[in-house]
Amino acid sequence: MKLLAKWLLSASALLFVAYLYSGVQVPNFTSALLAAFVIGLLNIVVRPILVVLTLPVTMLTLGLFLFVINALVFWLASWLLDAFQVRGFVGALVGSLLYTLIGIVIESALDRLFAKK
Repeated sequence: MKLLAKWLLSASALLFVAYLYSGVQVPNFTSALLAAFVIGLLNIVVRPILVVLTLPVTMLTLGLFLFVINALVFWLASWLLDAFQVRGFVGALVGSLLYTLIGIVIESALDRLFAKK
């Protein structure tokens, strides 16, 4: 149940990012659902590989390179999907930052809502 709620809220967050920032375009909720799924899948599969491969650069930049990795994953998702558009790397960087911040709030709220007593 928590996974379904997170997916729906992540899609809503993606629509909100598109509303806030013109560098990200999502035409409808169905496209947002698909984009949220693809971003989640890429975060599970591709992101850990990129983190390991760029570990020296990440350590040298004190972790700031992780923002670049998040932007690349966000950009890759837009490249894979026609209905989810991101304008350039800066658009991916700003969009991924906004999406991540909203995702942290969603995760925190879901943890409280689904807390085991």
